[in-house]
Amino acid sequence: MNEPIQLLYLGTEVPDLGTSAYGPFVLHPLGSLDELSDALGQQASDAVVIAFDAADTLSTLSAWPALSRALLDTAMVIVAPEPDAAEALRLLRLGVQDVLPTREAGADALARSVRLAVERKRAERMARKAYATDLATGLPNHAQLMEHMTHLLALREREPAAMALLAVRLDGLAATEARLGAEAANVLRRKAAVRLRSGLRASDVVASVGGDTFAVLLAWIDDEGAADGVAAKLGAALRRPFSVAGQELSLSISVGVGQYPSQGKDADGLLRRALAHATGVAAVGASVHGLRSTERRDPAANDEL
Repeated sequence: MNEPIQLLYLGTEVPDLGTSAYGPFVLHPLGSLDELSDALGQQASDAVVIAFDAADTLSTLSAWPALSRALLDTAMVIVAPEPDAAEALRLLRLGVQDVLPTREAGADALARSVRLAVERKRAERMARKAYATDLATGLPNHAQLMEHMTHLLALREREPAAMALLAVRLDGLAATEARLGAEAANVLRRKAAVRLRSGLRASDVVASVGGDTFAVLLAWIDDEGAADGVAAKLGAALRRPFSVAGQELSLSISVGVGQYPSQGKDADGLLRRALAHATGVAAVGASVHGLRSTERRDPAANDEL
C-alpha cells in the first residue's frame, strides 16, 4: 500500500483522504464528465469516483460515451443520493466496483471503498489473464486481444506492414435492458458480435473489451484508408435492425480507428486511441472517425447465434 493511488474525482465537494490508513491518495478534482473523459486520455489513473448530486445515476452513467474506456483499466466507485438495490446491481453489472449512498460516503468510508475497489480491479485483471474468453459472446477478451496484438506488433517490427484496430461502441443496450430485461440485452449484444464477425476476414480478430464495446483487429491492410472502409462497412451492418424477443431493435454505433504505425506502435496505445475516437475524444495529432446512426432502412435480421 505504499504506491499512491491516482484518483480522478468528479463531484462538488472534494473529500480529504490524506490521513486515511487506506491511502496514500493523489486526488485530481474534475468538474464534469467531459473533463473526466479528457483526463482518462491524458494521465494514468487507478480509480475514478463520480459523486452524483441527482438520483438519476444509472441513466446519466449509461449515456456517458466514455464509460467503457473508463472501466477498462480503472476501478470506479459511484456516490449517489439514494441508489436503490436494483440500480446498484445494474451499475455493478456495467463494471462499476462499488456504489455508496451519499450519507455514507464520508472520507474514511470513501477511502476504504476506493482502496478495496482498486484491489478488486487488480484481481479482476489477473483473472482475465487466466481466462481468455468472454463467456457471454465466446469472443476473445481484452487480455487475449492484448497478447495477440503484442505478438503481432513484434512481427511487424521485422516485417513492416500497415494494420489497424477499430473500437466499436454500441449505444442502446441499456435501453433494451430497461424495456425487455437483461437477457434480451445479452442476446442483442451476442447478435451484434455475430454480425461483426461475419463481416470480416478469417485473419481479422473480434474481441470483447467492455459491456458495450468490441475491438476489431485488422491484421493486414493495404493502406490506412482501408481501415476507414472497414469501419464504414461494419457501421452499416450494425445499423440494420435486430430481431430480439419478437421485436425489431436498433443500435446507435460509434466506430473509432487506431492506425499502425502512424498513430501508435504498442497494443495498449492503439486500443486507447481507438476508444478515444469512438467516444468522441480526439487524440492529439489525429482525426476522429465516427459513425453514428439509428436509421432503419432494412428489415430486422434474425442473426444466428
